[in-house]
Amino acid sequence: MKLKFTKMQGLGNDFVVLDGFTQNLSLSTAQLRQLADRHFGVGCDQLLLVEKPTLQDADFRYRIFNADGGEVEQCGNGARCFVRYVHDHGFTNKTMIRVQTMCGVITPRLEADGMVSVDMGLPRFEPQHIPFLAQKQAQVYVLNVADEELEIGAVSMGNPHAVQVVKDVDTAPVVTQGKLIETHPRFPQRVNAGYMQIVDRHHIKLRVYERGAGETLACGTGACAAVVHGIQRGMLESPVTVTARGGELQIAWAGVGEPVIMTGPALTVFEGEISI
Repeated sequence: MKLKFTKMQGLGNDFVVLDGFTQNLSLSTAQLRQLADRHFGVGCDQLLLVEKPTLQDADFRYRIFNADGGEVEQCGNGARCFVRYVHDHGFTNKTMIRVQTMCGVITPRLEADGMVSVDMGLPRFEPQHIPFLAQKQAQVYVLNVADEELEIGAVSMGNPHAVQVVKDVDTAPVVTQGKLIETHPRFPQRVNAGYMQIVDRHHIKLRVYERGAGETLACGTGACAAVVHGIQRGMLESPVTVTARGGELQIAWAGVGEPVIMTGPALTVFEGEISI
């Protein structure tokens, strides 16, 4: 089967975007893994599928698959690429669209300066909604990892995040410890492990070990979760610049009961066709 695709990236977090809006696509887990493989396929952190919505108040449906072939609830950098894709391919002329995801409707918007802003919805802190196994909700939890007690914040941005505050992201054990946090039994659906270094009250550095993908150059929902956690603990004030290895995002959050707004770039790298 020959499959047309678009390669896109947001701060180096890269995606294979597939048109399921005008054609019926049904790909197996093995085929998704092949597409995501950087040696035998196109190569990406996540695959994004554009589909017709099943909700009346949505313009599109947005499905996300990690490089391991598993479907996940949300991807912030992908959401920005999504609105760029449907606009550039003529599926809509709206600068702001309503997009159906596994965790609700989000509203990405193309800005006049070429950036993309996304209303990422409300952060969730209740353990059962993350999901995270804890007796009660808290700002900070102690997580035992490899005989070490770590202090984490647990936040859902439509997908689960465990956020640590570290002195230096460059020396943080993201790759080794991140994998252990991702699969920790207290996170029954696995988790994205974030490492946040506070530069000042409006600026952080961040690295994220993503569930099903490993460390990526940037993670949009991870940036949102880190900023929310920092604001909750009184360490940060909105808006916050998040510096990832792939570039910068702007995150704004007015507090509990308010949505998180993420702004950053989304770019097409190339178009192609592959046999799978």
